[in-house]
Amino acid sequence: MNSSESTEKELLKKVLLPLLEDFTYWFSRSSTLLESETMPFLSADEQGNLLDRIKHAQSEVQSATVLFKVTDCQVGIDTKVLIPWHRLVGECWQVTRQWRSIQP
Repeated sequence: MNSSESTEKELLKKVLLPLLEDFTYWFSRSSTLLESETMPFLSADEQGNLLDRIKHAQSEVQSATVLFKVTDCQVGIDTKVLIPWHRLVGECWQVTRQWRSIQP
């Protein structure tokens, strides 16, 4: 492995792995909330759809994480894949914020 490949690998390890861990954390937290609480500001269909999208994203993130680790941190992830996860996390934050605002 040349110096450039080593540097790229370390950069991926320092940036991508924590990002994948963050996605895993937020999707897990949001999934737990949506499974345990009824969101009065969402219809049952909207809540179910959001939960389904989160579970699908969790599966994708888990697969990406396994692939990243199995390849010894040599595989990146296209931003076309990351952007929808990022948007979904933002949507999860909005739902959580709304839910907290109505809690006593």
